[in-house]
This record gives sequence, structure tokens and C-alpha cells, in this order.
Amino acid sequence: MGFLVPSRFCGPPESGNGGWVSGHVAALLQPGGDESVTVRLRTPPPLDRELQVSVAEVGGHRTAEVADGPHPVAQATTGTALQPTGIPASVSFAAAVAAGEGYEGLDGHPFPTCFSCGTAREPGDGLGLRPGRVAGGDGEYAAAWVPDGDVDVETVWAALDCPGGWASGIAGRPMVLGTMTATVTDLPVAGEEHVVMAWPRGGEGRKYFSATALYAADGRLLGQAQATWIAIDPTAVRPAGGSA
Repeated sequence: MGFLVPSRFCGPPESGNGGWVSGHVAALLQPGGDESVTVRLRTPPPLDRELQVSVAEVGGHRTAEVADGPHPVAQATTGTALQPTGIPASVSFAAAVAAGEGYEGLDGHPFPTCFSCGTAREPGDGLGLRPGRVAGGDGEYAAAWVPDGDVDVETVWAALDCPGGWASGIAGRPMVLGTMTATVTDLPVAGEEHVVMAWPRGGEGRKYFSATALYAADGRLLGQAQATWIAIDPTAVRPAGGSA
């Protein structure tokens, strides 16, 4: 079973977007399913290089190991339950657009090429998410999103990824995704208005915790995630096996 991260789906310039990569592992484990999957990124995923994948059944759960030669890249398992977090209702699409006007990444982005929230992407080449603090909220962030073209599981995981980092304070301390658990119950419809909500869940040392939820225009919850972020030096983010 092969695994490759095209350069279009980068986060930092030389490695894959954590959400997209995690979603790709999840799709390999349960194609078309809506069971939760937890993915732990062991090292920045290299771009445009064939990686090795092994899938097994362990204790009633499907597991996957992704490696770049001798270097472990990701580990994943199905069936890890999301912890209750008091998921907030979605704000309106207009409120999410207004929140995006305060997007901190516009003043300085640690990874401007990021597929999910980068400010240096051409229109339509990335998701173009602009998560910003919700006016009058309790620390929640919101991002307006109108998907282009076909939307797959990987794209949804990417959308659920970065807003959590901004809600956790990535503007003041650059971070990368460490672990992500997500459930996708339905895919967004291209051309329709959607909202991604994000909120912080505290921190411990260099680790910061977040949660996110994706809503359709009618308020339906399409997917949710919880993540652990690791504070890093953004200039030091390199795949363990060297540049692709």
C-alpha cells in the first residue's frame, strides 16, 4: 500500500499539512466510514516521496504505520472516542466572515504556504481559511469556508486542523500538529457556505490542546476533531529523511 503527499498539500514549505496527511491515513484505514480515527505524527511528513504503509488489526481496531524508510512518520488507530468538550453551536456564515477580518495570520504567518490557512496561496489552490476570534464569544474562533470542486475526507481533516492551532495561540508561539482525532459524518457540498468553529482546551508545557467542528449552512454538524499542538521553532521543521 503506497502513500504520497503531493507538494500542493504542504503545511510548512518542506512537509505535509498535518490535517491533510492525517486525513489521508484515516481514509486508508476506513474508506467511506464515519468511525473516529486518531493519528499521531511522529515527524514532519515529506513531500512527493513514496512512503511505506502497513495496516493491521489490533484489539479489534485497525491500525496503520506510515514510514519513510527507517523513519516513522505517522501512527493511526480507529475507534478512539472524542472526549466531550461542550461543542459550541455554529455562528452564522456572515459572523465567520467578520471574524476572518481579524485573522492574525494576515499580520504574520509562521507557514504562509499552508494548504489550509496559508496567506501566500493562489485563490483556489488552498482552502483559504481565515480563522478569527468570534466577537462577543468565549474564546471561540470561526472560519468561513466555501469548498471548491470535489471535497474528500482529506480536505475535511485539513479544514478541521489549522483553526484549532490559531485558537490555541499559534500567532504568539508557532506550533505544529502532533496528534489529531476526528470523526467525519458527512462531506461538505462544493459551492455552499460552511463554518469551522475552533476553541482552545488548555495546555501543558510545549503542548496545547484544541477542538474544532465543521458545520453546514443549515447548522448540521459534519465533522469534529480534537488535537494536540507542539510549540516549535518554525525554521527547524524538516522531514527526518531530508528534503524531498
